[in-house]
Amino acid sequence: MNSNLVYLVQSDTTVGFSSTNDEKLSNLKKRPPTQKILQVVDSFNTLKQNARVPKAHRKLVRRAKKSTFIYPNTHSFRVIPKDDKFYDFVKKFKKIYSTSANITTKSFDEEFATKNADVIVEDKNGFSETISSSIYLLKKKKFKKIR
Repeated sequence: MNSNLVYLVQSDTTVGFSSTNDEKLSNLKKRPPTQKILQVVDSFNTLKQNARVPKAHRKLVRRAKKSTFIYPNTHSFRVIPKDDKFYDFVKKFKKIYSTSANITTKSFDEEFATKNADVIVEDKNGFSETISSSIYLLKKKKFKKIR
């Protein structure tokens, strides 16, 4: 798999674009380059290599389902559970940027998504837009729900 391509894939939360090139995703979504894109990882070991979970929040992060955390290093990650269909895709990369397949602030448009993706990864169930992940900002002792 070419990691520089943009993949259209059904993620664990919604239909999304995935790539290892975050600039390409930002341009595609017409999003300011200063706005960071979350990364999905295949395991807590991969997460540990990229961010330090504050001790006060370790249980919260481990038990969370479909939740994205912004860590003190300002990077955001979501761990994909092994029983999720999206896990097989993420495992090939270990860590990959993921964002919803739409123009920033707009709703999902399948025509836009398929036109702008380099590779379409679709199973027999097709694509379905569902609720986005919850986002939490983690500080050393406190946390705040963003979305």
